[in-house]
Amino acid sequence: MENKLYDVLIIGAGISGIGMGYWLNKKCPEKNYKILEARNKIGGTWSLFQYPGVRSDSDMFTFGYRFKPWNDPQSISSGYKILKYLKSTTAENNIDDNILFNHKMTTANWSDEAKCWELKVETKEGNLTYTCKFLSICTGYYDYKESYRPTFENENDFEGKIVVPQFWPKDLDYTGKKVAIVGSGATAVTLVPSMVKGGAEHVTMIQRSPTYIMNLPNRNQMFISLKNYISLKWAYKVTRWKNIALQMLSFGLSRVFPKWMKGMLMKAAAKQLPEGYPVDKHFNPTYNPWDQRLCVVPDGDLFSVIKEGKASVATDQISHFTKTGISLKSGDQIDADIIVLATGLKVQLLGGAALSVNGELAKINQSMIYKGMMVSNIPNLIYAFGYTNASWTLKVDLTANYLCKLLKYMDKHSYEVVIPHEENAASNESFLNLNSGYIERAKEILPKQGKRRPWRVYQSYLVDMLATRFGKVKDKALQFEK
Repeated sequence: MENKLYDVLIIGAGISGIGMGYWLNKKCPEKNYKILEARNKIGGTWSLFQYPGVRSDSDMFTFGYRFKPWNDPQSISSGYKILKYLKSTTAENNIDDNILFNHKMTTANWSDEAKCWELKVETKEGNLTYTCKFLSICTGYYDYKESYRPTFENENDFEGKIVVPQFWPKDLDYTGKKVAIVGSGATAVTLVPSMVKGGAEHVTMIQRSPTYIMNLPNRNQMFISLKNYISLKWAYKVTRWKNIALQMLSFGLSRVFPKWMKGMLMKAAAKQLPEGYPVDKHFNPTYNPWDQRLCVVPDGDLFSVIKEGKASVATDQISHFTKTGISLKSGDQIDADIIVLATGLKVQLLGGAALSVNGELAKINQSMIYKGMMVSNIPNLIYAFGYTNASWTLKVDLTANYLCKLLKYMDKHSYEVVIPHEENAASNESFLNLNSGYIERAKEILPKQGKRRPWRVYQSYLVDMLATRFGKVKDKALQFEK
């Protein structure tokens, strides 16, 4: 039975948890912590997903850590390279010494009397109890064991194989096969060119409605040039800030001039597609840019395979499955040997664990998020949520640094407990600021955001950086206890 009291317990050894461990090592070396990882390996998404072409959908100069330069000129990188980067980060900074594998938190209860969290943890040796002063949730926000999987009429009639990307079969051979991919998000636009290159005869992407797709050159020439004149560290920093600025500019223009931005994206797509291609039908979304995430395609690979005739897009509703493929409501038939259901993620908070305060179940969906990182009325809890309009890592890096700043402030003033208290009414808006399908489906379980700061989530790296890195910890929304 584990009975040691830790200063911090981090849940999850993915990109967020590893970053949290690094900053605790660097800025709070006197604090003892452990990272509890439910699986037997680090990496989170990047060790879980094994579908063809799995890659980042953000550029690696902003998706990488600010403390560890990404030393590859490729902006959009493969899952394998990202996992290698994470492994080297843990090894170089002695973070792996603090990771406990096959440790799954099932419940966590805060006790006002003991002033600590008590965690029930499943391990191969049985159930253990861990206690900590501060709990850091770095589990991401989707279910690893289940994806969003709608059912379609007459699925059992289909004589081929049905595959879900999150659980890609290792032995799946699609060489010379016709493939139908249902979906139009990041996973689908990654799979189409990857499966063509992997030997598929033809790949059809079936979408109910179009998505904004933006081409991004996959070799960062600026980074390559800078390395010839300045150190790797500074070449990375300059490239990183340039890309952050471009992300903010893209998002800002989309908000202020949505029609102009939409026109620019559609013109760019049309230039890379065959002459006369029905761009309005297949690449003209019904929403404004950044109401949902933009899909990035490196070096226009999706457009290239469409232009070559090796892939196609069908924009329509699915009527039913047939023996040989999919029948659309328009009456068109899509022949397929394999159907891939890239239909999205299932949102899950806390890695599926139950959270309580003094034995009473915490209602996260009725809470608000303080500065995008703490949950209202729950003591000593920090939750790492990345950005939806920029690289995930930018925000979790700020979150980790804020935790270190908060811990130092509490030590200086002999505080043991901090609780964010609501100051204004919550809005009905999810704090994730998107109307993507997986966010809409999860509205009932996601926390809310308020109408004003610090409860308003602005999805702005610059605003958050100024508030967390340079702003004061003391805040009338925070209640500290000795």
